Amino acid sequence: MVHRILILTSNSDDAKILQEALLHSRDGPFLTECLDRLDAGLSRLHTGGIDLILVDLSLSDSQGIATFNDLFAAFPKIPIMTLSAEEEEAAAIEAVKLGAQGYLSKGYFVSSLVPQSLRNIILRKNVEKQLYKEQARAEIVLKSIGDAIVCTDINGEIDYLNAAAEELTGWSKTDACGQQIEKIFKTINGVSRQADVNTVELVLKKNEIVDLPANTLLIRKDGSEVHIEDSASPIHDYDGQLAGAVIVFHDVSIAQAVTVKMTHLAQHDALTNLPNRTLLNDRIAQAINLAKRNGTRLALLFLDLDNFKHTNDSLGHASGDALLKSVALRLSDCVRGSDTVSRYGGDEFIILLVGGKYAEDAALIAEKIRVALLRPFQHEERDLYAKASIGISLYPNDGQNAETLISSADTAMYCAKIEGSNNFKFFRSDMKSK
Repeated sequence: MVHRILILTSNSDDAKILQEALLHSRDGPFLTECLDRLDAGLSRLHTGGIDLILVDLSLSDSQGIATFNDLFAAFPKIPIMTLSAEEEEAAAIEAVKLGAQGYLSKGYFVSSLVPQSLRNIILRKNVEKQLYKEQARAEIVLKSIGDAIVCTDINGEIDYLNAAAEELTGWSKTDACGQQIEKIFKTINGVSRQADVNTVELVLKKNEIVDLPANTLLIRKDGSEVHIEDSASPIHDYDGQLAGAVIVFHDVSIAQAVTVKMTHLAQHDALTNLPNRTLLNDRIAQAINLAKRNGTRLALLFLDLDNFKHTNDSLGHASGDALLKSVALRLSDCVRGSDTVSRYGGDEFIILLVGGKYAEDAALIAEKIRVALLRPFQHEERDLYAKASIGISLYPNDGQNAETLISSADTAMYCAKIEGSNNFKFFRSDMKSK
């Protein structure tokens, strides 16, 4: 993964030293951009794509702690380190107190610890983001086990229904999405027969959890009624801003079925319905434990689609999503029922092969996949193409746990991609990781 660093300094010598130190570091790869003014830096940051900021506290248009304050106020989620001369150390320490990740003293930029520190800060921030996303997802799943779920955006328009919600409301996901919540989720008081208050409207107004009163009846699409209990909660994005609402409701008669469906949602990719990272890691751990007991082996294939970004950018996300779903189906057709095909993220897939003849089977499956992907995919009367680079790691030779096996397969995939698309490679210890 390339780490993108924005260097803000008016000192061209400092910029050059930093760039050279990062360019030749084994802790990279780093991609640096240098600007000499704060206003230019702020403009660049608004375009996105920066992982970390190195800012001199003596810029031509801004000096001292005010420089950090302006950056931090505008981009509090991007890690910032200050560059300070000896006489600016007090300001650098103050910046750390206010939220900076640390400071680099001028004259010590060539230290090998600098690239390592920057990498660690970026990786830590990425972990924090991922943990936040997983935590938010887990909280919703845990609160929704056994329940039907309807989600809306900030305007009260439905953007998601799970299968239980479709069954209880009588509305399909296709027909409901884009509709206002009050049209799909009609409730009345079972005693007075009066319409209940719009819970989503209250949530979006108060930004807090709202419970429906007792004796609530849901009016289904066909006019029939079902007693429900429900609550609505706000949904927040990574920046803590209100992004929508989620209604959780249930009917006791279908609670068990909903529990199964929610578990599936928590463990599978929403687009392809393949196992997600959580389920993949669990299955790898189980396979390793079984291999240890039985003295058997297993293989991991890390697959990355070549030039997928071009398809996605040139033909649109709908075509890109259609291609990913079609690839998922074709990959599943290439393996046995005991194997696992998972979507690892973006255009990356990981395949777990258990049993079989170890390396021989892994090579056969990789070749089978390579050939299968050569056939064009059909989408809206258009041919789509998806070649792939595949890296293969083997247990126990290339790793003793899921993390190491995935890393080894990723490294092999990267080497395969360097040599050209549409091929595969087994991991070797002399391969260099990305």
